[in-house]
Amino acid sequence: MAHAFEASDASAVYRAIHERRDMRHFAGGQVAPEVLRRLLGAAHHAPSVGFMQPWRFIRIRGQALREQLHRVVEHERVLTARALGEREDEFMRLKVQGLLDAAELLAVSLADGREKHVFGRRTLPQMDLASASCAIQNLWLAARAEGLGMGWVSLFDPAEVSVLLGLPEGAEPIALLCLGPVDAFYEEPMLQRERWARRAPLSSLVFDEGWGRASDLFDASPLSSSSSSPSSIPMEPT
Repeated sequence: MAHAFEASDASAVYRAIHERRDMRHFAGGQVAPEVLRRLLGAAHHAPSVGFMQPWRFIRIRGQALREQLHRVVEHERVLTARALGEREDEFMRLKVQGLLDAAELLAVSLADGREKHVFGRRTLPQMDLASASCAIQNLWLAARAEGLGMGWVSLFDPAEVSVLLGLPEGAEPIALLCLGPVDAFYEEPMLQRERWARRAPLSSLVFDEGWGRASDLFDASPLSSSSSSPSSIPMEPT
């Protein structure tokens, strides 16, 4: 293709995608300011509907505030476990210590005043969340390329986090991102490793012409399908 990256560059992009992990174990340390600026710059270059750029990042630097946020998360973790019924004990074994252990903690919020952005949102107002999620994914992939782990924590009451962070009316927290050095990246997604769930086969999620109509995209021969992408692109274990 005329505008394709060189094979090695393309492989690096796919490698970051397939080796990205939602990390829960961190090794302390630091993230150099210039690296953090690069990561946030990657996030800020995400696509957004109507170019609304709804993401706002708050760097949590004080230990006291980290501990307050951790208590909010732990409270919600207990309530979530109870809601899971028979899987309560299994869920409680999944710790959320990154808020205290990671080198950096970033809170991500949707900006206030989003209602004025109508372009692309008149019938799908949730596209502000979709756009901010793209920014988080950019940051995540860039972090993996830099050798840093990241975990997305969403176990919290948004109202409590809003008060702790002093968010203006209309802003909405959507993520607490734990970021920093790790001893090792998981060979497979942690929840898959813990047998909580498994990645679904892609062929079961892609349809032709309408819902539930199996796509013939996956009927291609191994030879024809493999020739369409660089052989050096790693595939994530399933």
